[in-house]
Amino acid sequence: MPAPRFRATRPGAGALAAALAAFTFAGPANAAELRMMFQGDPYEIDAVNAAAKAYEAANPGTTIELIHTPHDSYNEKVGAAVSAGNLPDIIELDAPFLSNYVWSGFLQPIDGLIDPALLADMTPSNVSQGTYPPDGKLYATALIDSTVVLYASKKQLDSLGIRIPAGVDDAWTGDEFQKILETLSTAEGVKWPIDLFRGYGTKTEWIPYGYEPLLISSGCDLIDRETWTASGTFDSETCVKAAAMMAEWVKKGWVVPQSAGTNQFYAEGRPAALAWGGYWLYSEAINAMGDDLIALPLPKFGDKGVSPNGTWIYAISKDASDPEAAGKFLSFMIQDPEYQAAYREHSAFPGLKSFGAASPLYAPGGPMAVAFEQAEKTAVPRPPHPAYPAITLAAQSAFTDIFDGADPQEELTKAAEEIDADIEDNDGYPPFGGN
Repeated sequence: MPAPRFRATRPGAGALAAALAAFTFAGPANAAELRMMFQGDPYEIDAVNAAAKAYEAANPGTTIELIHTPHDSYNEKVGAAVSAGNLPDIIELDAPFLSNYVWSGFLQPIDGLIDPALLADMTPSNVSQGTYPPDGKLYATALIDSTVVLYASKKQLDSLGIRIPAGVDDAWTGDEFQKILETLSTAEGVKWPIDLFRGYGTKTEWIPYGYEPLLISSGCDLIDRETWTASGTFDSETCVKAAAMMAEWVKKGWVVPQSAGTNQFYAEGRPAALAWGGYWLYSEAINAMGDDLIALPLPKFGDKGVSPNGTWIYAISKDASDPEAAGKFLSFMIQDPEYQAAYREHSAFPGLKSFGAASPLYAPGGPMAVAFEQAEKTAVPRPPHPAYPAITLAAQSAFTDIFDGADPQEELTKAAEEIDADIEDNDGYPPFGGN
C-alpha cells in the first residue's frame, strides 16, 4: 500500500526571484513515444503536464503520454499494468516500496540514464531513498524528499524555561524530552503536551514512517538490516521499552487522541504544545502561528538522533521502450525551473542540494533549516527490503493495539513473527537471504 500524501499547501508562498538554470541537453534527443504513470495533488498534476509539454516542444517528434492515477489505488494499478504486460516507461513509486519493485523485476538502474549534474545534486537522503541495497545501484530520483521534526511555540518554551536546541547536534535527549512532556502536562492552557498525529489513522504509512526514528534512536529497529529478520530486533527489550514509553504517554493523556483530528497544535488556543509532525505541517501552522512557530530536531533517545525520509520518486521500468529518452525527460522535468517553482510554492522538502540552498525556507537561517540539516545528518530510510509491505502492515497493527492498551511485548513479538513468516514464505527474498 502506498503512503498517504501528507503534503499541505501554503497559499501566498512565492517562488524565488532567481530561477534555477534549466537543464540543457548536449544534443538533440531522438524522437520517442514515452508513457509515464504518476500520482499527485492538483498542483503536481499541473507541474508535470507543463513539463511534458515544454519537453515535447523542445524535442519535436517526441510524445509523452501522462497516466495520472489516483493515490489510493496506485499500487493496484501498477500490479494491473504488470499483469497486462503494459508497464509504462516511467513510474512514480513510494520510496519504501522501491526494493519490492526492484526485486520483482520492474525497474532498471538509472545511473547511466540521468543527467550526471542531477545525480551529483541529490542529497544523501535522496540517494538513500532511491538505492537498492543488494547491488548499491540507484533506481530512482526526485526533486523532493521528506522528513519529520518537532514543532513548538517559542513563546511557550521560553515562558517555561525550556531550552531551544540550536540544531541537530544540540537536540533534546530522551530524558530531557520526557521531562519536557511532564512540564507541559501541567502548563497553563495545555490540554495535550504532544501531538503524535494519531489522527492520520491506523492504516497509513505514518506509524512506520513517523515512529521508527524513535526506535532506531533508542537502539533497535523494525527489522535487523544485516540478517533481515525481525524476531530479536522488533520485539527486543529496547523496542519494547520504547513502545511502552509511548504507550505510557497515551495512557497519561499526554497525546492528542485520534478522534481529535490533525490540527490541535495550531488550532485556536493551541491545545497541543508540541507536534511530532512532517515537513508539510509547517505550511498549515505558519498561517495560524506566524513567527511564534519554530521547528526543532527530533530528540536523541540514545547516542544519536534519527529522522525519517522517503517520498514519491521516479524510476524507469525495466522494459522501457527507450530508456535513454526516459532518462532525458526525467532529467529535464526535475531540473525545470517552472516545475521546481510549483513545488517551492508548496513548501516541498528538498531532495536536491541546489533546491534546498535556493529555498528561503530550508536554507541556512531559514525557519525550516533544521529539517534540511536532518537530511544531511540523521536521515534513515524505512527498511529497504522487498518485505516492506508486510513490515509496514505489522508495524501499523502493533502500535495501534499498543496505544489502545495491549501488551507491548506480545504485540511486537506477534508483529516480528508475521514479518519473518512473510520473508520465509519468499525464501528470504534472495539475494537478501534464503536458500
